[in-house]
Amino acid sequence: MAKLNIRPLGDKVIVKRVEAESMTAGGIVLPDSATEKPKRGVIQAIGTGRVLDDGSRSGLQVQKNDEVVFTSYAGTEIKVDGEEYLIMDESDILGVVG
Repeated sequence: MAKLNIRPLGDKVIVKRVEAESMTAGGIVLPDSATEKPKRGVIQAIGTGRVLDDGSRSGLQVQKNDEVVFTSYAGTEIKVDGEEYLIMDESDILGVVG
């Protein structure tokens, strides 16, 4: 994968969705129109953290390459060099997989 030419600010993270399952456990192939967008992805880049009242920054709880689960309506979809990503707040992340 090419280097990502965008850097998130503050407590934002950039996530690339994992591929949606195109087949059910029973072996039925699902068309694209029948599949939901996955609510899982891999973090591609993280910001520097939220600025606290005293001027210091709080660190993020996630790291680059973490696989995460996020809320249904999380983030803003962007397209960079033909690849789709989400920019979201760290608070939209529900948990780290694994």
